[in-house]
Amino acid sequence: MFDDLPPDLARLLTLRVWHAMWLQRIDTKIAALQKREAEQEQGRKNRPQEPDWIVELGIGNGRPPIEVHVGGCYAAGKRRRPVPRDEARRLLTSGVRACTHCKPDAQLRILD
Repeated sequence: MFDDLPPDLARLLTLRVWHAMWLQRIDTKIAALQKREAEQEQGRKNRPQEPDWIVELGIGNGRPPIEVHVGGCYAAGKRRRPVPRDEARRLLTSGVRACTHCKPDAQLRILD
């Protein structure tokens, strides 16, 4: 039936042990990957919702606002805070620069 297997009992038993070890390694890897995927899904579920508007803050005393962004803008810097729609409109009308990538002034319908 399986002519390619070793002919003696000792080698067959060794082969069986090796295969059992491989199956254990594969099962361990599968369990680790399933755990990782479950943790990633849990992280996606628990992630806070992205804000609608972001103000990028400057450096220094008081950290003045320097630019307004739409919530998911990739160009927003690391120094930022979420703001409500009304504050984003107020900042833009008071002279704070609008991001040229996400164009919050167009979305808020603020004309120059």
